[in-house]
Amino acid sequence: MRKTKFWLASLLATLLIVAAAPSLRAQGTGKIHGHVQDPLGIAVANVQVQLSTDGGQTAKYTFTTDANGDYKGDGIAPGSYTVTVVNSDKKTVDQFRDVKVVAGADTLQDFDMSRPDYIAKMSPDEKKAYEAAKAKNAEVNKENFQIKNLNADLIKARQDNETKNYADADALMTRDTTAKPDEALLWVELGRAQYGEKKLDDAITSLKKAIDLDAARKKPRPDVEASAYDTLGEILAVQGKVPDSQAAYESAVKLDPKNAALYYGNEAIMMDRSGNIDATVAAADKAIAADPTKPIPYYLKGKALINKATVDPKTQKIVAPPGCAEAYEKYLELDPNGQFANDAKSILAEMGTTVQTKYKAGKKS
Repeated sequence: MRKTKFWLASLLATLLIVAAAPSLRAQGTGKIHGHVQDPLGIAVANVQVQLSTDGGQTAKYTFTTDANGDYKGDGIAPGSYTVTVVNSDKKTVDQFRDVKVVAGADTLQDFDMSRPDYIAKMSPDEKKAYEAAKAKNAEVNKENFQIKNLNADLIKARQDNETKNYADADALMTRDTTAKPDEALLWVELGRAQYGEKKLDDAITSLKKAIDLDAARKKPRPDVEASAYDTLGEILAVQGKVPDSQAAYESAVKLDPKNAALYYGNEAIMMDRSGNIDATVAAADKAIAADPTKPIPYYLKGKALINKATVDPKTQKIVAPPGCAEAYEKYLELDPNGQFANDAKSILAEMGTTVQTKYKAGKKS
């Protein structure tokens, strides 16, 4: 019985040792990690980091940097290694000797090639190329910083124009167009601010500048030019230059046809404000053709045509020209509770047209 117990105890001890072996081996290895960046401080992706015990001649372990220039590896036998970064041609790019890997620990070994001792070891040609790249990189960083600031200013100027803080928008865009005079977007926003301040001639100059600058780009931005023409059309209408205003709106549509309804709708509004009946009807018809779901052009068309109405001497009712009543009715159909609904109903009533008590609501502009 004693021999049997002894034999079982020995077998159990052996099994425990075998079962524990993998864990013990895992605890006997170390890890390494780090970051690789070039002399300009840019992360280097997809390069190999090799560990060797013969001064970099033979790679015992190899790891690859990720998209961020980081690498990591485990299962490394404890010891002293030469850690080397090699390029795609397997040539040494950077190297550190006597890097200690300790069991159960994670060794950090970065490769920062912008360090002074690395730069000092460059050949004259390498150093010349490095200095040129460094200067270009600094210029790019400076330009990116400027663009970031200009974008922030542009957002602020747009907000100021929306809230009618035209003087603030003018000051901001005047400064920025001085700093970067070749950016059309800045001139567009400056023109809008000047228009808000009633500096009409200055606004026209700024908007035309924006159009010319963008047209001269290798890749013009039609929406930017169209936006400038849209504002230009409004200013020219205010000045009473109807043909020039109409031409500006046509240019906006030609450049950005997907927003034709918007530009023709704005034209109809400005022609109505200038009191030009025929121009209002023409612009409204174009806006309706571009998007028949917008109510305002129908109202403007009806409002313009009613000016050509006569009064029947027998019935004393308004006799409107063709299309007038239909325009008012369509407006009410699309926007039965719109801001001009009462006016439209009143005019239709004076015409003797039966006004519907309930119109089917459509899409609002």
